[in-house]
Amino acid sequence: METKEELLKEIEALLSYKPDDKLEINPNYLEYLELEDLESIKKGLIDKIGKLKEEDIEWLQQFKKFS
Repeated sequence: METKEELLKEIEALLSYKPDDKLEINPNYLEYLELEDLESIKKGLIDKIGKLKEEDIEWLQQFKKFS
């Protein structure tokens, strides 16, 4: 089982679109968030990123048809 701190770091990584961009979430929020909350946030971000990648692939495919 992951700790709150580990989940927070994973969420920060998911929110950073570019590896060079560092996003830090105030660790004081951990007082107010439960593990379930953090796991839900992480899952939501993973789902959204997966959907965005699919949309990007579809968008790129239109250019493949013309080349």
